[in-house]
Amino acid sequence: MVIGRHRCGLALAAFQSLATLSGPAFAQADAKGLPGPTEEQLATLKGIYEDIHANPELSMQEKRTAGIAAKWLKEQGFEVTKGVGGTGVVGILRNGDGPTVLLRADMDALPMKENTGLPYASTKKGTDPASGRETAIAHSCGHDLHVTWLMGATQILAANKDNWRGTVMAVFQPGEEIGEGAKAMVDDGMVKRFPKPVVTLGQHVLPFPAGQVRLASGPVLSQSDSLKVTLYGRGGHGSGPESTIDPVVMAAATVMRLQTIVSREVSMTDSAVVSVGSIQAGSSANIIPDQAELQLNVRTYDDGVRDKVLSSIKRVVEGEASISGAPKPPRLTMLGRFPLTVNDEDATAKVTEALKQRLGADRVQPAGNAAASEDFTVFARAWDVPSVFWFVGGTDPKRYAEAEKAGTLDTLPSNHSPEFAPVLTPTLRTGVETMLAAAGHWLAPQASDVKAR
Repeated sequence: MVIGRHRCGLALAAFQSLATLSGPAFAQADAKGLPGPTEEQLATLKGIYEDIHANPELSMQEKRTAGIAAKWLKEQGFEVTKGVGGTGVVGILRNGDGPTVLLRADMDALPMKENTGLPYASTKKGTDPASGRETAIAHSCGHDLHVTWLMGATQILAANKDNWRGTVMAVFQPGEEIGEGAKAMVDDGMVKRFPKPVVTLGQHVLPFPAGQVRLASGPVLSQSDSLKVTLYGRGGHGSGPESTIDPVVMAAATVMRLQTIVSREVSMTDSAVVSVGSIQAGSSANIIPDQAELQLNVRTYDDGVRDKVLSSIKRVVEGEASISGAPKPPRLTMLGRFPLTVNDEDATAKVTEALKQRLGADRVQPAGNAAASEDFTVFARAWDVPSVFWFVGGTDPKRYAEAEKAGTLDTLPSNHSPEFAPVLTPTLRTGVETMLAAAGHWLAPQASDVKAR
């Protein structure tokens, strides 16, 4: 998930802390007859999680992770197709007449250094596809947990086929962080190659109390645009700046001017975020370079606001280059776009009820919309079916409660932080349970509100 700041809809009251929940109560079968993971299964999943966490892979490079998922699915009896959209994996488990339900997990990690201090912390390095530079790699968004959750759910579904009917489609998706993975899988013929689902289901770990779940209908995640700006100057010696056109100064002025787009051009009744996440220029203290590069990210909920903000970015960038005397116009390159994530109202109501039955109503809370983005809905749009995306807490409840009391919630590690490390108890179990509960609604033999596909 590409993360931004949470909006006010995620009220603190929605993040009530819990005692750590674990133990036998979780292993009870839900209303649809699917048991939760046993302690032995959780121990196996913990080992898988730690291995994937220690061996992260960047977007569209997830060969090792995909191999682990494919091998696992095959062992559970799934029909497995590898290499969908590059490194994507699709597993199909057929179990008589009934609907097809798509369950999705993203696999990619981030180009950043981990600083969790965990014994299985990543020390891996690789080449960032966006910049072409060598970088540290870390699972600082929780996709390692998402993969493990789906592996756990598929194992239980495969072992309890007497308790459900239909077809399970398990999708292990590459490239979510750059917004290309779901599209790549769809472009690789996913709609024609696999059964049409009646619903697509996905989930994401976030920094609220472990054991809790958040979801809501309607827009829950913003749309996102990422772009690269290349500014051109004239290089020279640092001792003679008067003979140069300094792209570093040009870039600094551009960054500052970009900050006024939201504050001075977007109405207070609308919402937008413009962030400059990367500035690259030069190689030495005494050399003025001939170009500088910025990478920007834009978050919006409305297409009209999006168009206005992108147009303003172009105006600001070109204007700063012009008044700086740039030898040629700047180049703006779109790096990727994430669609708006909208949860279907009817399907969300059904998932909410299923989660409450399985976990207890006190653990299922409403979620506000957030300035984070996902490409999960690309699958639902391709098939024209409803989708539901929910959030699972991963922060130690006691630590969260203490921070809330002290007014220091902002200091807790969040997704994309080098310190982000979800607590595995009870988060690992909860994510398996939630996937089973949601899928179980449509796969239950007695379900009457779905049609076979």
